Amino acid sequence: MLKAETTAAAGSAAPVRPSGAALSGGAAHGRAPKPRRSPRRRGEARAGYLFLLPWFIGLVGLVLGPMLVSAYLSFTEYDLFHDPVWVGLDNYRTMFTDDPRYLQSLRVTFTYVVSSVPLRLAVALGLALLMNRTVRGMSFYRAVLYLPSLLGGSVAIAVLWRQLFGGEGAVNQILALVGIDGPSWISSPDTSLLTIIVLAVWQFGSPMVIFLAGLRQIPQEVLEAATVDGAGAVRRFFSVVLPLLTPLVFFNVIMQTIVAFQAFTPSFIISNGTGGPVDSTLFYTLYLYIKGFGEFEMGYASAMAWVLVAIIAVFTAVNFLGARRWVFYGDES
Repeated sequence: MLKAETTAAAGSAAPVRPSGAALSGGAAHGRAPKPRRSPRRRGEARAGYLFLLPWFIGLVGLVLGPMLVSAYLSFTEYDLFHDPVWVGLDNYRTMFTDDPRYLQSLRVTFTYVVSSVPLRLAVALGLALLMNRTVRGMSFYRAVLYLPSLLGGSVAIAVLWRQLFGGEGAVNQILALVGIDGPSWISSPDTSLLTIIVLAVWQFGSPMVIFLAGLRQIPQEVLEAATVDGAGAVRRFFSVVLPLLTPLVFFNVIMQTIVAFQAFTPSFIISNGTGGPVDSTLFYTLYLYIKGFGEFEMGYASAMAWVLVAIIAVFTAVNFLGARRWVFYGDES
């Protein structure tokens, strides 16, 4: 009896040899076989790709395709009516060595970007601090302050701005009430760009909303602790509020810089499409438009477009590299 039980136990403990099919599968290589998706899951995947198809078509047909064509045309001489003629780097060489209006457009655009972006963000942050209060009707005030961002980029507002800052415009009429004889703001090369910068600062709604959202997320306990430690309103802003808002400041700097480099409508309307007076409002995009659709130098305009892409990329990269020094994230030790 004891011998029979021992034999049975040994037989039950004997290893089972895997079949040849199992050895040839994933187990022989140390990994589990990949499960097959059910027909339902495959159908859902096909449906997802089908819904994404219009986006893929738009990406190739409206973004990647035109970009590749533009990159090729930037090395050609092309006037829309004849076949492109390959000229190599001549367009790029002409821009920086033999085109004073191009260099002027760079100066005007850089002046506009460096002036308008900090002013717009400062006004947006100040108004966000003002709107971050619990007051009756505050939602209405916030909507009113956001309205300029919805209308500021339109042609109608640019036309209105030209009338306001004209020689007999409302601005000079208001100045005349206090005995000041105002200039013709848009007709003087010393003040014409200033009027466009003021228009850009007036469109503060978008960064204001972002700053306001960030202010609403700051824990009240942190502000109360700073108050208990004796920090006044100014000290709390610079030592607590502003450091916590630096990620949003960084985001707004990136976005508003890109928008400023692409500004076109105010310059076109206020200067009647010429960039005057004396090219004082000749924005980069306006000069690109003049070369491409006014003088039909599409090859040159394409080269200008790619230089603008490079400029924006460099500015963005510099901002990202510098952000390590001043942007504070809450998860950092």
